[in-house]
Formats: sequence, C-alpha cells, structure tokens
Amino acid sequence: MIKRVTGLANPQRIVLRLLGVLTMMELGLAPSSSALAQTPATIASPEDVPIALLVDVTSDQVLFSREADRRFVPASITKVMTLFHAFELIEEGNLDPRQRFQMNEETWALWHRKGSTMFIGADDQVLVDDLLMGIANISANDGSMALAEGQAASVDAWLDGMNERARDLGMTNSHFGTPNGWPDEGRTFTNASDLVKLAKALISRHPQKYARYVGQEGFRYNNIAQSNRDPMIGRVEGADGIKTGYTNESGLGYLGSAKRGGQRLVLVVAGTNRQDVRAAAASGLIEWGFSAFDRVQVARKDEVFGSARVQNGDRTSVNLATVRPVFVNLPSGSETDVKLSIAYDGPLHAPIVAGSEVATLVVQVPGAQPANIPLVAQDDVAEAGFVMRIWNGIAGWFS
Repeated sequence: MIKRVTGLANPQRIVLRLLGVLTMMELGLAPSSSALAQTPATIASPEDVPIALLVDVTSDQVLFSREADRRFVPASITKVMTLFHAFELIEEGNLDPRQRFQMNEETWALWHRKGSTMFIGADDQVLVDDLLMGIANISANDGSMALAEGQAASVDAWLDGMNERARDLGMTNSHFGTPNGWPDEGRTFTNASDLVKLAKALISRHPQKYARYVGQEGFRYNNIAQSNRDPMIGRVEGADGIKTGYTNESGLGYLGSAKRGGQRLVLVVAGTNRQDVRAAAASGLIEWGFSAFDRVQVARKDEVFGSARVQNGDRTSVNLATVRPVFVNLPSGSETDVKLSIAYDGPLHAPIVAGSEVATLVVQVPGAQPANIPLVAQDDVAEAGFVMRIWNGIAGWFS
C-alpha cells in the first residue's frame, strides 16, 4: 500500500483563518527562538529525571520529550493497566462493581500487608467497587490480586487480558507480568510513549469511571483511612491523577494528568530517586505546558479537509472530515511555520462506511513531533457495479 500525502482541499481558507496567529509554510517565516524543542526551565536535568514526556492529548501534540521510548520498570503504574482492563470488562458486561470477591487463602497469606495494601481481611468478601478504589488511590497490591483472581479465576488469565488490551492500544513496548507491578525480574516493562496511550484510552473511553475511581484524595477500608500519594492532586489546578510508582529496582515514577478548560495534558516522569524531584518535575512540566503555549483552533468538528481516492467504489473519491475540533499549541507570542497535510494508505477500497476512520490530518510544528488527527469518511461509498468498475478502470489509465 502507498501512503499518500496530499495538500489540503483549500489551504488559502486555512491561511486566512489563522492569519495573525500563525503563518503557513508558504509565507516562509522562520521558527522563533521559543520552539517546542527547547527544554523548559521547570524540568530537572537528565541525571535527576532521565525520562519525561508531556503530551496534549486533546491535540495529540508532544510538548516535551526526553527518552520517551526508553523502556523502564513501571512498578505500581502497572495498576493503571489493571484499572483499564477492569473498566473494559465492566463495559463488556464481564465485571460488575457490585460483585464481591474473596482471595484464596494462599494468595491472602502472600499479599497480606505486603507493600501498599488496603488491609483486606482473610475472610472479607470485597466489593469490586472497593477494590477499584483501593487500587486507584492507595495502590493496593492485595486489591489488585483479589480483583485478578476473582474475575479471571487465575492471575495468569488476568495478565493475558491485560497484555491483549496493551496490544490493542498499540503499546508495542510494554508487557505486564503482574497485576500490581511488584518486582518480577524484569518481565514487566513499558515506556513513556506507551503510558500516554494508556492514559488517553483510560480517560477518553471511560470518562465517568475515570472521574469516579481515579484521583480521589484517599480511601478508607476496614476502618483504616489512607491518603493518595499523588504529587499533583490538590496542589496543581485541574490535576486528577493518575498513578505513582516506586520500587528499589525502578526508582520513582509517575503518570499524571490535568485538565483546564477543554485542554488535557498527560505527563510521565520516571527513573528519579527523590520524591521532591518527582513532584517538582511533574508540577513544573504541567504548569509549563499550560502557560508556555498559545492554543489555536485550526478546524471545527465535522469540517471537511480534503478527499481521498477510492478504488472499486460507486464514486472515485470520498470527503474527509474531522471527528472533533483540532487545536495546535504554539510557543506563546511566536510566529511559527505550521504545515497541515493529509495522509492515508490508498487508494481506499470500497465499501466504506460513513464515519469510519480512513485518513490522518498531520499537523507539523517545528521542533515538535507531528500531531496525527483522525479523519473519517463523510459519506458511505458502496462497491461499484460491473459497468462502474469498467469505467473506473478506464479512468485510472488517465489519472
């Protein structure tokens, strides 16, 4: 298949809309000195924070990246995949927050008060709702095991589900060998890019469950109250989680998010050795992400941006439209070249269902990785009849 990159249907319209805010490539302005590639003053040195990533998930734009593809041990950040797997199971009707689970005796003996715990008793019949709260907010190792065995009948079966979800999300550099992130001789690993994919899916697919279970100030179970150790909740405006992690093997890590207005940022910091450094790096990156850029809308929801060629259809092309408003972040006060283009594997093959994702709007800002925005077919395209196929074949000779 050939990846086709095309210009926009009406680039002059885009120029006029953004004139005075950003300048299209044709006008030839050089990037300002505040390009996105510059390291923000708020982030510690690579020696103190070896891995860091900040992404605007509402525009799919990387604002800052340091060793984003470097593998590391996630420790308790693993529990975010356990939560995501559980949320998906609830949606599929295979798990109910009103269910009660009890760990088997051997598992209880192994995990009773081991590391972070919600203090499940040996005879407790625990609500799934409480397990999810304990996992999300006090990093309950025992709760993770109770959930895994209760739903899947074995930890191995639960892990199969976690890893399948990871593959479905495109987390190609991740594998999970435990439900809770306890050291397992390196079988569990991930990278910052994959964790951002996971966070985006967790929030976008399950916004109500995310709001209920993630980012609470703490949790009480068996009359024992514990606080959430998240470094941003209650300290950074709009922060709502997601998960810290620590073992001697991994050091300190954090997957976090904050939302202000219609913009959500997700960050990862990992490999640091001090809690104050982790907290400062997280809050500093988030504040820099919200303050150092002008957020400019370049497209409305359902706006047509161009068309794609169609093979063996009752028409030879289909219009491509956005599924949501499209924004781009530019260094504040700068005039920066921005390129918009359409990419797709084509020609597309009929039949095509309206609303199906068939192309990508590529937004390129100097100094940053491209943002890839999905574009969908605006209309249905049916398979061509015999006569139309002949006509399309003849027309193809001259195209």
